[in-house]
Amino acid sequence: MNLKNNNKNFIDGRWVDGNSDIYNLRNPYDNTVITALKLANQEQVSNAFSAASNAYKAWSSNPTLRKEVLTKVKKYFEDNKEEIIKLLAVESGSTYVKSKLELDITIECITASLNYVDEIGAKMLNDASSDKESICYKKPKGVISSISSFNFPLFLSIRTIIPALALGNAVVHKGDIQTAYTGGILIAKALEEAGLPKGLFNMLLADPKELGDIMFDHPLIDFVSFTGSTKVGMHIGAVAGANLKEVALELGGNAPFIVLRDANIDAAVNAAIFGKFIHQGQICMIVNRIIIHENLYDEFIEKFVKKAQLLKFGNPLDRENIIGPIINENQISKIKSIIENAKNKNTPIALEGKQIGNILTPTIFTDVDNDSELAQTEIFGPVASMIKAHSDEDAIEKANHTEYGLSAAIFTSDLKKGEELAKNLEFGMTHVNDQTVANDEGAPFGGVKKSGIGRFGFPYVVDEFTELNWVTVSKADDTKYTQEFQGKQNL
Repeated sequence: MNLKNNNKNFIDGRWVDGNSDIYNLRNPYDNTVITALKLANQEQVSNAFSAASNAYKAWSSNPTLRKEVLTKVKKYFEDNKEEIIKLLAVESGSTYVKSKLELDITIECITASLNYVDEIGAKMLNDASSDKESICYKKPKGVISSISSFNFPLFLSIRTIIPALALGNAVVHKGDIQTAYTGGILIAKALEEAGLPKGLFNMLLADPKELGDIMFDHPLIDFVSFTGSTKVGMHIGAVAGANLKEVALELGGNAPFIVLRDANIDAAVNAAIFGKFIHQGQICMIVNRIIIHENLYDEFIEKFVKKAQLLKFGNPLDRENIIGPIINENQISKIKSIIENAKNKNTPIALEGKQIGNILTPTIFTDVDNDSELAQTEIFGPVASMIKAHSDEDAIEKANHTEYGLSAAIFTSDLKKGEELAKNLEFGMTHVNDQTVANDEGAPFGGVKKSGIGRFGFPYVVDEFTELNWVTVSKADDTKYTQEFQGKQNL
């Protein structure tokens, strides 16, 4: 894998400098400059959409080529695992555990996509021997606008790009410029080396402030796939909807981790530690509120704090470290502001974290009010909120008290009860006796309420990236209804 000096946009099969400002891409651990990026402007974005629109029809009619190219893309990621893991560490601050997880699910997504290349085509809806054949054609949407975030830059990009290409679409993609390599350049390089025809994948390095709404209101867009904040997602939904463009929006979360009275407390603590602190809490599915039955409350906190204190932190290139840096200084300030506000309201602290460079070590609050800013904010940092529940029913009620609805978890020794309670939780995904950060390519990934609309995973994502076209073929000269109509006329 050779990405040295490759810091350009990829438009219509060519690597090109942007015609806008220069952006210094930095390592979030030590703020060193990785490279200088020349960002794209609106005209270049428009050129990318034109290239995509011109390219996808030939691609959609060639399933053999689609399989061949995507198989080579999968091999690219498999052959370059160690370099990609290192790149994720340097660019996004991902520790080894998180980087390996992200790369694994990326490869799983490509593998699953290969199984659905042949979904494009015709399906008979009735007996072909009848006087009128009824056929449903599944066709690609056309041009997919893809926008992804910094926290899982590779996977959150791939889960739109690869299924969309597998199903015959073209893609114009803009990742977060804070993760320009793992959220864009690396993917473009893999597709280029795999022999993807020009125009089918276009990758932009751009500042959203410069682009405005062009990534979701350009006339050549047929579908918008966005992963990011709820605020931005709601704006995209409004703009795209005004132009009757369909969207898939995977937005914010406020995941509850519910510990019922009969839970295995040690298993619950282990899962909660992973679900709260992986990638420093910078995941939409991360455990945000830990809601514990009062009978287990004190013991759970004691064990949770002890484990949190043992988490190693530092340079993510050191594979022993579990906690790495926060993505940027603005995000650090936001997290610290939430912590200070909670302290000013006399919220008890079981473990007070500290800032070491760009790293924040775990902070654990107890007796948190479920209505507080601390509980109701998607913190995106290593801050845990412990909330006491007076009964299992109270725990479920507290868990549902949020405007978000992405992921949730329940710990209980009664699996049947856990499954029944899971159905009462107002979340798109609930995991019994597991933590909240999960992905399965054979399951519907997505949220409800202000956590978004649409689903990833197979076969569910097929419906997002394809259109249905109903065709009938009449074998008789006259159908039943035209015969009746003619008869009326003759009268």
